Amino acid sequence: MMTRLVTGDDAVDDRVRALLLETLYTQPTSLAIGAINGVVSSAIAAYLSNNIVLTQAAVILTVVAVIRIALGYWIGQRDIAPEDARKWEITYEVGAFSYSIMLGMIAALSIWLDVGGHVQVMTVAVALCYGTGIAARNAGRPAIAIGQLFLSIVPVIAALIANGSLAYIALGITVILLLPAMTSITLNVFATLRKSILEAENSTKLADRMQVLARTDVVTGLANRAGLNHELTEKYLALPHNRKLMLLWIDLDRFKEVNDTLGHSVGDKVLAEVAQRLSTQAPDGATLARFGGDEFIVACELANRADAEHLAGYILDELHRPFRVDGERLELGGSLGVALLPDDGHDIATLMQSADLALYHAKVAGGHQASFFDPSMTRNLVRRKEIEAELRAAIQQDELSIFFQPIVDLETGRIRTFEALVRWFHPEKGELRPDEFIPVAEETGVIITLGNWIAVQAAKACAQWPEDVTVAVNLSPMQIKAPGAALGIQSALREAGLDPARLELEVTESLFLEDNENTAHFIEELSAMGVRFALDDFGTGFSSLGYINKFPFKKIKVDRSFVSGPNIGRKTEAIIRAVAEMGSTLEMDIVAEGLETVEQVQAVRNAGCNLGQGYYFSRAVPDYLAAMLLARERDTQQHKLQAS
Repeated sequence: MMTRLVTGDDAVDDRVRALLLETLYTQPTSLAIGAINGVVSSAIAAYLSNNIVLTQAAVILTVVAVIRIALGYWIGQRDIAPEDARKWEITYEVGAFSYSIMLGMIAALSIWLDVGGHVQVMTVAVALCYGTGIAARNAGRPAIAIGQLFLSIVPVIAALIANGSLAYIALGITVILLLPAMTSITLNVFATLRKSILEAENSTKLADRMQVLARTDVVTGLANRAGLNHELTEKYLALPHNRKLMLLWIDLDRFKEVNDTLGHSVGDKVLAEVAQRLSTQAPDGATLARFGGDEFIVACELANRADAEHLAGYILDELHRPFRVDGERLELGGSLGVALLPDDGHDIATLMQSADLALYHAKVAGGHQASFFDPSMTRNLVRRKEIEAELRAAIQQDELSIFFQPIVDLETGRIRTFEALVRWFHPEKGELRPDEFIPVAEETGVIITLGNWIAVQAAKACAQWPEDVTVAVNLSPMQIKAPGAALGIQSALREAGLDPARLELEVTESLFLEDNENTAHFIEELSAMGVRFALDDFGTGFSSLGYINKFPFKKIKVDRSFVSGPNIGRKTEAIIRAVAEMGSTLEMDIVAEGLETVEQVQAVRNAGCNLGQGYYFSRAVPDYLAAMLLARERDTQQHKLQAS
């Protein structure tokens, strides 16, 4: 009841109670000093007065003091749990009130028994000093402080007034005025302490909340990079010696397409769904994080590599399941890179590098798969980085060359087109194969610069040829999908002064695996100018007839595997014949690639192909030799006309 009256709050939080209760026990030395002063003064009073009542009171006070000192030191070394706070508070109250009443009673007895002025002064001074001093020391629990104040002083007041002398009565009235003054001081100190504790607690909660927010991704609710770094460090430090820490790095496939076509709100819902699926597959205690964009990380302890393989398989299956968002059915999939500590790295930084390399390898291999780190990946990456840097320098230093391979009319034998093929003659390493540096160029984005450069060089060479000869340039899907792709081709035509109708752009079916608006716009814009398009490597992709129907192709190039591959036979001949008949109906040229023998030439011509390309006619040659081939062809034709 006293606590409620003093605090004005029916339920002081247990945590606040525990913190304030600690102030009672934090300095047992001060408690001991006060107790010893009381014991010594009471002992002196008993000795000087030789009074049996004072002696008995002094003994009782001493016993209480010893128990309080011992209890104070014992509890002061313990952490007080909030649920135990009330128990220890009552324990302190019993000891404090017992000591205070005995101290006050000894002072009152010295006055009542009139044992001598010097003894009275000593005992009253000790009681008053103790009462006022304890009010400040125990202000953290005001009920106890005020109780001790009253118990140590009220008996003194009663004895002074009962004495009847004017001086004692005046002193009693003065001491009475001390009670409300010290009570007010105690309550003010307590209010300040309580307010400070509550404010500190609120500040701590706010700081904890801000820390959580700083480490959490707002879209998925998973950890962000800061949270990931924190949790990975904790997992690393706590990893048992017989366990492995798996880091699984995920990159969603086709997520950019979702964002571009359906908007960021749908994209955010997809990311949230991915987070939910990862949560269902990840083991207890795993760290799940959104690393950024459409990349996620799963980190957890596992027993062995087999467990990691199983978990990666489960997660890959989850990502390949269709998503249903706002009525849209979306199929994304993902690429996974996996690394294990300590197998693939002895610290977190190395582990992340290994997982990143494994993810890179999975994406280069076509995506939709999980790849575990292997040391060879580091060597391959170094090689690719080296090629990338050297390729950029080669473009600037004119180390690259354009060679031209003729595409011949199978009826007349005349050259109708030259296909432009890039060649790289490294000053130290010699000739580098296109299949070695073109993939690197595509992965790093250098293909855009390289593709535009090839278009310019090819257009300039074609501008020097007879007007009935065209030039064909291969385009990378990345080059076509890049912003402003059409401008690069238009700039090449303008710089070379070449008629757009003399430029053929060859694209593969892989370009259309993603329904990209930039692709359609690119083809439509350049077709309107007169640029011709050819579908390259026909028969190796999917849904080719759909592409032919949708886009304005003027030429189809039958893949060399149908002409000179290991499975040549009646089926391949029937396929070529069917494609040739379709091309004839649609007024499209059909080119047979990879022709190396006269028998192959005769076979594809009989099947209906009207154009051919391959070593049988010519390898790719420099621009000056291409010009010589055309000049010789024209001379031969002129001689035939003159002879006839």
